[in-house]
Amino acid sequence: MATPTAGMLAPDFAAESDAGPLRLSSLLGKKIVLYFYPKDSTPGCTIEAREFGVLHARFEAAGAVVLGISKDSVKSHQKFRAKECLPFALVSDPGGICEAYGAWRDKKLYGREYKGIARISFLVDERGIIAEVWDPVSARGHAAQVLARIEGPPAP
Repeated sequence: MATPTAGMLAPDFAAESDAGPLRLSSLLGKKIVLYFYPKDSTPGCTIEAREFGVLHARFEAAGAVVLGISKDSVKSHQKFRAKECLPFALVSDPGGICEAYGAWRDKKLYGREYKGIARISFLVDERGIIAEVWDPVSARGHAAQVLARIEGPPAP
């Protein structure tokens, strides 16, 4: 499936998270950060999650909800979230969400080809429209980049 672009309606989904059932459309009225990541407790994913956690109060103050999404189980998410003291929900995608957002892709590692989650993020506005897409994403510094886009330039 093609990756949605800015200006498109964000694909709605219902899924389980470590904080309970969640539906994207139930969050309308708030900005939503969807960040897709490959695997709980791996080095890059831990860096990215920690940085979103450190900046979480500022995301909330800006009216934004942060959701991390991977194909890991709810149980794995619960362990990862507890270990890293993450203040936001982690969504488990057993199938469908990653595909709808173009995050499930062909990857290559050490000459081996396989399907996996690409590190990609979306900012969804209060009306459910995709406002920004970051693709590809570098784990380090990405949360600050997203926050800067939400907060906008400093007042003169």
